[in-house]
Amino acid sequence: MSIDDILAAADEHKASDVFLQEDEVPRLKINEQIMLFGEEPVSLAQMTGLWQVCSADPGQTHDKDSGLISHTHTRFRVNLHKVMGRLGAVLRRIRTDIPRLETLGAPEHLLTKWAMRPYGIILITGPTGTGKSTTLAALLQWMNENLARHVVTIEDPVEYIFKNEMSLFTQREVGRDTDTFARGLRSAIRQAPDVIFVGEVRDYETALIALQASETGHLVLASLHSERVSDTMERFLNLFPPDQVNLGLHLLSHQLIGLVCQKLVPKKDGHLMLLVEHLENGGAVRDWIGRRDVDHIQEYLARGSDPNAVNFLRSILRAYEAGLIDEDVAIGATGSETEFRRAARGVSS
Repeated sequence: MSIDDILAAADEHKASDVFLQEDEVPRLKINEQIMLFGEEPVSLAQMTGLWQVCSADPGQTHDKDSGLISHTHTRFRVNLHKVMGRLGAVLRRIRTDIPRLETLGAPEHLLTKWAMRPYGIILITGPTGTGKSTTLAALLQWMNENLARHVVTIEDPVEYIFKNEMSLFTQREVGRDTDTFARGLRSAIRQAPDVIFVGEVRDYETALIALQASETGHLVLASLHSERVSDTMERFLNLFPPDQVNLGLHLLSHQLIGLVCQKLVPKKDGHLMLLVEHLENGGAVRDWIGRRDVDHIQEYLARGSDPNAVNFLRSILRAYEAGLIDEDVAIGATGSETEFRRAARGVSS
């Protein structure tokens, strides 16, 4: 079986990732489950060929991020690495069909309302593989169909490719079109953008420039690797050096429009379902962010009195009560069986 055969199978089965190691049977991740594909191990010659196609010399390189387009015209993000001296690779399949926002399970009414704002910052967060890029792409495509704006994207790598409709897209890839997210973001401000999409906020410089751009009249969309609303605020602020945290708090409290945290869980029908925790900034929330008062924010989310502020527990209960997910999935997503059962009794009473 060739590498091309494996990648074609990944495309056919809609695998999110392909795991290849020299002398190991290939594995595919499908619906968050890793499974063996075939019985034949990948050979050294096959792995060497893959590395060379990705412009890496196995004798000189230990790690490399790259990209690849398969024979079936599917794009993959590739990480090449070595495992105890053997050649390895993980290939993330990049979806090119941009889904409709209303099909994802994200809070469409909030996201589209936020997207119409002239400036500020919107954060979409979650661990790797929770669909952040998909939600952001769907939101950008909604803008493309409904708003006339210049959208500059800085991505690593470029995943979804947009065709200009009402909006004009300038898509730039870190490593090919710009050196870093921060440099690309700084340059983007001089490209007359209305909207700037930052693939990921990874460091202090990127975080600061993103906030400053939103302060000077741009709408900024960005992703962050954080699990919950409270984690997002702390993770964002922890990018700032100690003597700059107050500046970060001030900018975040005034420029944040809202944030959506995502997680994917298996449904009863075997497909994946998006669960969200989201918060819109304004009023008392703005003051709590400015004071770094995480406790009050968590209490507000748990209260459930504001439809624009919903925590994961409420999303989990809705899915469970609707019969979409099993009890063990709901408990696992909650992280506490006691908390879930107490909340479930409260909903049913």
